[in-house]
Amino acid sequence: MQLVNVTIEDNVHIISLNNGKVNAISPEVIAQINLALDAAEQQAAVVILTGQAGIFSGGFDLKTMKQSSEAAIALVTAGSTLSRRMLAFPTPIIGVCSGHAIAKGAFLMLSCDYRLGCAGEFKIGLNEVAIGMTMHQAGIEIARNRIPTNFLTRAVINAELFSPEAAVEAGFLDNVVEPEQLMTTAMMVAKHMQTLNMAAHHGTKLKMRHAILAALDAAIIEDRNITLTL
Repeated sequence: MQLVNVTIEDNVHIISLNNGKVNAISPEVIAQINLALDAAEQQAAVVILTGQAGIFSGGFDLKTMKQSSEAAIALVTAGSTLSRRMLAFPTPIIGVCSGHAIAKGAFLMLSCDYRLGCAGEFKIGLNEVAIGMTMHQAGIEIARNRIPTNFLTRAVINAELFSPEAAVEAGFLDNVVEPEQLMTTAMMVAKHMQTLNMAAHHGTKLKMRHAILAALDAAIIEDRNITLTL
């Protein structure tokens, strides 16, 4: 089943999540995102990661999370590994938040190089504590890497959700545009990204993110030994 759609425009690979009403992040979705990233990496392509109108992603697939502790840990590990890959990806990844972005949806935004949001009555944030999940260490590290200190407790410990405009100040997004301008603006950003020297982009990214990548490597191992419950 195709849960991720890929379209290519002028060597910009547009990866669109397409998994039901909330674009749940399941093991299959992660596998298909990784395959799409493989293709983009082979072509040295700029990537746009987006969702459906009104929803980027509501987070991890709850059926998998409730299946067993082992299944939950495996899914969280796969999700954290995907975020780590995105943070170190050789070419720019532009996150296009087409609506709500909750939990892992928000973490994927935090893992992109540039994040473009859609104006509207949408919520963006990390609701793990609100639904009874102790935040995994990798999630804390990803949040700490991108969310300003004065918003970190509100976002991670208090599970506050933000409007798209407030999400810019809180570190989840870089800019917000009207819905009809979303993909046009994303392509303009992608065209700018294509003017970068990709070797310099990648080398600088790895230097700048050395600490978070090392922290994520340790956190992913740590999280495998923790039982997550909903």
